[in-house]
Amino acid sequence: MRRGEFVTAAVLAVLSLYLMWKSSELEIGYVRGEGPGGGAWPFWLAAIMLICTAVITIKAVRRTSPPSRSTEPVLDAEGRRMLVQVFGGIVAFVALTSVISMYGAMMLFLFYYLWFLGRHRLPISLSISVLTPVLFFFFFEGLMRITLPKGMRFTEPFFNILYELIY
Repeated sequence: MRRGEFVTAAVLAVLSLYLMWKSSELEIGYVRGEGPGGGAWPFWLAAIMLICTAVITIKAVRRTSPPSRSTEPVLDAEGRRMLVQVFGGIVAFVALTSVISMYGAMMLFLFYYLWFLGRHRLPISLSISVLTPVLFFFFFEGLMRITLPKGMRFTEPFFNILYELIY
């Protein structure tokens, strides 16, 4: 388990540095009259992720986290099964983005994750799965003026209703 903590932190640190480097090709600060530059969100989120990997590494070195004191394997049979289920959900999410939009794919992924994997009650799973993409729509489209993939034409009526609420 301890080795897994170090390997995970190292992989995430390298990924963070790469994302910071690539996103700095765009403006990472505030562009007057436009809002955050195209690289701002990826850069600063990757910077936060890099800080988190440093904290994970420090805790692992000091053996203050439960995984750093554990002698158990990183993944048992149940862990591998869950990893495959989550990875399959993410692959489906990415594949559905171009078909039913980022928001539709997000809604289905959240429902799958909450109801099927998390075993939460149906009303909670449905409400979170529907409300979260709508809130993300207003945040990205309305406040940030960032357009996320809308999928195929059959999703347009739904977005037209939401656009009327924004404008």
